[in-house]
Amino acid sequence: MTEGTTHADGMDWTDPHCPVARTLDLVGDRWSLLIIRDAMDGARAFTDFQHRTGIARNILTRRLRHLVERGILDRHSAPSGRRQVYALTAAGRDLFTTIVSLRQWGERHAFARDEGHSLLVDESGVPLPELRPTDSHGIPVDVDTTTVQRAN
Repeated sequence: MTEGTTHADGMDWTDPHCPVARTLDLVGDRWSLLIIRDAMDGARAFTDFQHRTGIARNILTRRLRHLVERGILDRHSAPSGRRQVYALTAAGRDLFTTIVSLRQWGERHAFARDEGHSLLVDESGVPLPELRPTDSHGIPVDVDTTTVQRAN
């Protein structure tokens, strides 16, 4: 199949064999990631997401629908029955490490040394240590010590 073609699963995969490309096809736009971030921080209602992100209503509606369709968020009626609320699915919660990694990259590269920014802290109020991938023996790895095995 060629790049950008629709597959049997209904998705238009940018690169059908690359997990990074598939992930970006699912959640890789700015608004989707900010919605996921805010869901992790307790946002549940449409207005919660709109106020926290400043996103236009029509764009937010599309992104929320997309995230529900792709299994990242679940939508159900609030106990009052008057509005819809959103919650992360297991797949959405599994994006936590990705959001933390993006946050930590931003802390290192998107702010001036003396510029203030929000912090993600554990239950004790201590900032999380820097995430670093390791190999099967616990030894840190990086771009120079890993390779991608292509699918056949």
